[in-house]
Amino acid sequence: MTRVSSWGRLTNPEHHVVPLSDRSDLARRIARSSHPGLAFGNGRSYGDSCLNPGGNLWLALGLDRYISFDAGSGLLKCEAGVVLRDIQRLLVPRGWILPVTPGTQLVTVGGAIANDVHGKNHHVFGSFGDCVAALTLLRTDGEVIECGPDWNSDWFAATVGGMGLTGLIVDATLKMRPCAGPWLDAETIPYRNLDEFFVLADESEKGWEQTVSWLDGISKSGGRGIFQRSNPVDAGRRRETPGLRLLMPFTPPVSLVNRLSLKPFNMMYYTLQKLGSGRKVRHFEPFSYPLDNVLEWNRMYGPRGFFQYQSVVPREGGRQAVEAMLEAIRKAGEGSFLAVLKTFGDREPLGMMSFPRPGVTLAMDFPNKGAPTEKLFERLDAIVREAGGRIYPAKDARMPKALFEAGFPRLNEFLNYRDPGISSALSRRLIGS
Repeated sequence: MTRVSSWGRLTNPEHHVVPLSDRSDLARRIARSSHPGLAFGNGRSYGDSCLNPGGNLWLALGLDRYISFDAGSGLLKCEAGVVLRDIQRLLVPRGWILPVTPGTQLVTVGGAIANDVHGKNHHVFGSFGDCVAALTLLRTDGEVIECGPDWNSDWFAATVGGMGLTGLIVDATLKMRPCAGPWLDAETIPYRNLDEFFVLADESEKGWEQTVSWLDGISKSGGRGIFQRSNPVDAGRRRETPGLRLLMPFTPPVSLVNRLSLKPFNMMYYTLQKLGSGRKVRHFEPFSYPLDNVLEWNRMYGPRGFFQYQSVVPREGGRQAVEAMLEAIRKAGEGSFLAVLKTFGDREPLGMMSFPRPGVTLAMDFPNKGAPTEKLFERLDAIVREAGGRIYPAKDARMPKALFEAGFPRLNEFLNYRDPGISSALSRRLIGS
């Protein structure tokens, strides 16, 4: 038995760990499992969707081979354990890039599909599932299902965003997009309140491919922040300035994110970003994945770990819901310096259980303080439920079952595609098995 935790480090339960590496031997390896299993990629899910306490964890990082690449169409076929950063660094110099990536490149292809991750360009390219042309699914009874958007599309819709519960994703064919290089025409704009954020978000969707903002969730200014937007640009040959690589070398005895540190950090960050605002050419990696150069940053929350609370609410009433959440957080004496506010495009979810939907999404990290943290989340849950929104399962470790069922109306349809040999802490908590 091996102890494994997710990125939030809230628990450290024991698992039967089963490394996977040979694609031709997967059915035998899985069939020999004496406990319900679950695929585990690079462990970047924040909550319990990637954990299976007491059961098998099928470690998929060993499924890291490239199978084929068509330089004419940009179709890349690879195993599910390939990490997105490796794809980018291999193919960007060759003129191809992934259309959609989340806020970190350090996730696997299988994990990106299972959670239908989204990026800063949902209004243009949708979510990660929109980049998938085909995938191979292995069920625990040995059945192999090939599916895609246009064949076995029901299995495809169940697996994209299906939290790994429909089977083991063995490989996938990804639709890369052409790129002129690694450079972005990027602009940084400070905003003073939520009204200014929504004006920037609306006007930026028309001419900018990537849009996102950092939000100062504890200021009394009504939601000030830093808005960023960018477009790919052909900037010729430039020397990349490597970002400063940092390491959180140990887990402190208490969280470094607290009332004493939050206010000065947020003030300093806002001021520095405001001083550096404007338009400039930037390399896509530090712009799109700023935390990837801070190794083991999750340790800073101390031994009790942390929660990320990410919701999406419909655009109608979205401003009021975000304002209400920020007010609840301030009243609770809480805050976050990893707070992201952005809008999703007007496109329906691809998967039955996909998180992205038209609306406004707010993500904030909170140190685990036990009962006070849960009391705050109950208030946030009520705001999200009243607004008709939902919580992101990949970030969740405590969502109430009723909110899960209300937020994902296709749940009963999805259950028809569950693999009975697969289970997770999240599925047992929210689905019952």
